[in-house]
Amino acid sequence: MDKPTTKDLAKAAGVSLATVDRVLNTRAGVRQATVERVQRAIREINFVRDMSAANLARKKEYKVVFLLPDHDDEFIDLIQNEIAKTARFLAYERTVVSIIRAPANDPHRVAEQMDNLSINEIDGVAIMAPETPQVRDAILRLEAQGLAVVAFVSHQPNAEGANYVGINNEAAGRTVGQLMARFTGMRQGTVLVLTETMQSRDSQERRLGFDTIMEKYSSRLKVSPSMETYGDALRSEKIIKMALQSQPPFVGIYLMNHDVRKTMQVIDELGIAQQTIIIGHELTSYTRARLVDGSIDAVITQDVGHLVRSSIRVLRAKITHMPSVASQERIRVEIILRENMPEEFHSENM
Repeated sequence: MDKPTTKDLAKAAGVSLATVDRVLNTRAGVRQATVERVQRAIREINFVRDMSAANLARKKEYKVVFLLPDHDDEFIDLIQNEIAKTARFLAYERTVVSIIRAPANDPHRVAEQMDNLSINEIDGVAIMAPETPQVRDAILRLEAQGLAVVAFVSHQPNAEGANYVGINNEAAGRTVGQLMARFTGMRQGTVLVLTETMQSRDSQERRLGFDTIMEKYSSRLKVSPSMETYGDALRSEKIIKMALQSQPPFVGIYLMNHDVRKTMQVIDELGIAQQTIIIGHELTSYTRARLVDGSIDAVITQDVGHLVRSSIRVLRAKITHMPSVASQERIRVEIILRENMPEEFHSENM
C-alpha cells in the first residue's frame, strides 16, 4: 500500500494543499481549529512526512544538542560515541547534532548552561541531569522560548513538556529486586544499596521498584537505606566498611548508579565480592569484564544507540509538530548475565 501523500492529507482534512503546507511547516495564518483538523487527519490516515525531502526543499537544517554530565565514566563515553556515530548518518537529513557538558552535581551550573541555549542557535535539546527545581525551571524557560526539550536517561517528571527517553526505572528496580531475591537463595542478611546521588530521579525510581519486591522477602533480607557515594572512592570505602561492621551478615549489594568502578575497587580491597551477590546497571567494557570474572552477578542495561536515535526522533517530531511513534521510542529493560552477553564481548573477555 502506498504511503499517504500531502494530497491525501489535504483531502482527509478538507483543506487546501497550501493550508497543509502551512500546518506542516508551522507557519502563521492558520486557525487553531484548522491545525487540529489537519493533525487529526494525520493520525487517521497514518500520514508520515518525508523529512529528508521536506528539509531539502526548504533548505531547513535542524540543530539539536545533548546536554550531558561532565564527569568521566564509561556510560557517558558510550553515549558520546553513539551520538557521534548517529550524527554522521543524520547529515544527509540536514540534522546537526552537538554535545555540551555540565557538572551533574551542581544544579545551578546545569541551569546556567541551559539558560545559555537560544532558539536562534538551536531547535531542540536532550537533557541528562538530576531532577532539581533549578533544572525544572530552566526547562520551562527553554520551552517558553519555543525550544523542543527531551529528558534523556534521567526523568524530569515535574517538567511536563519534556518527553522522557529512557527505560522504566521502577521496572528496572523491580527486576533487580527479583534477581537479588532469587540469587541469594535462602540466605539471610543485609542488602546494601549504593548510588552516586539520590537527587537523580532514576535512582529514586529504581529504589522504589526495588523496595516493592524486597518487601516480599523482608523476613530474610534486610535492605539498607540508600547510601550516596558522590563518586568518591574514600566515601565509598567508609560507607561499605561501616555497613559491614554494623549490619552483618552481608549478602547483597545493589549498585544503582551508572559508573561502578570506584565502588567495585573498594569491594575488591575488602574481599567481599565472591561471597556477595552484586547487581549493577549499564553494560560497559568494565561491567562486562566483571560479569566474566564473576564479581558482578547481573547487569540491568538499555540500548544506548536506541536511546540516542530515539531522542533525536522525538526532538524532530516536536520541532516539526509531527506525531512520534510511541512503540518505536520505548526503551526496553535488558538483563545481562555472563551467559547471555553478546558473543563478540563474551569471547573477548573469556
